[in-house]
Amino acid sequence: MAKHVPKRRVELVGKGVTGACIALVALLVVTLVAMVAQRGISTFAVDGINLFDFLTGTTWNPHQDDANGMPTVGALPMIVGSFSVTILSTLVALPIAVGSAIFVVEVAPGFGRRVFQPLIELLVGIPSVVYGLIGLTVIVAWTRDVGGMLGQNITGYGIFSSSIVLAVMILPTVTSLSIDALAAVPNEYREGSYALGCTRWQTVWNVVLRSALPSLMTAVILGMTRAFGEALAVQMVIGNAAQIPSSLFTPASTLTSVLTMGMGNEAMGTVYNDVLWSLALLLMAMSLVFILIIHLIGRKGARKHG
Repeated sequence: MAKHVPKRRVELVGKGVTGACIALVALLVVTLVAMVAQRGISTFAVDGINLFDFLTGTTWNPHQDDANGMPTVGALPMIVGSFSVTILSTLVALPIAVGSAIFVVEVAPGFGRRVFQPLIELLVGIPSVVYGLIGLTVIVAWTRDVGGMLGQNITGYGIFSSSIVLAVMILPTVTSLSIDALAAVPNEYREGSYALGCTRWQTVWNVVLRSALPSLMTAVILGMTRAFGEALAVQMVIGNAAQIPSSLFTPASTLTSVLTMGMGNEAMGTVYNDVLWSLALLLMAMSLVFILIIHLIGRKGARKHG
């Protein structure tokens, strides 16, 4: 029995260390959520700003009071800008990501795994500011030149340019997850389809993609989460105009771009600073919604294959 005592102690120490790590992570998450929520809610509970007006107002000018003597802090332009950029960038990146995943898994797995997939994953390590600079010097300039050739006087800044930059940024994430999703489909499904006389593309479309759909949806939501929370690259190419965009080519703003521009310029405890925390709370709430959707899709996929 004495020989088993050290092993038992090591086991207890291991459980204690891992339990402490889990407790620390949980504490950090709870503290972060509580801090952002407390500061964000103070805008409405302490400063007296109306929540409905905050969410639906179209004018953002915190340094100017409205008829009731309250700062004009309508966040709807940033909400519309954030969702517009997120949805459009996902629509651009998704077909490319799924097509790349099909190429890697179904068409050329040898070349895809050895060369193409590592090349795609290298894009993850490129800093956001580099994407922003490329978007500023290439995408914005190209959009402005094309608009000039078509007789349109546009600056090149706006939802369109931001969406293209974000599509490139989320492409590695969506592609890698899509590759894993297609690779996880059992080969028996493919063999059964071929045995019934289906071609490769019929098998991919009707069997592989449908079987991997829950995992592909998870990849899409994770890509949208990355796009929704991106700040620096978007700030450099969107134009930072707090207005409801009238088109894809007019300057706009997002929740993250307003946060990054304003948070360092306002003193703690001021109404404007509290409003920025409210924007951060809104951003965090939407990210939590995306994460909840991922878990729901994952559970649905697990029940489907269970």
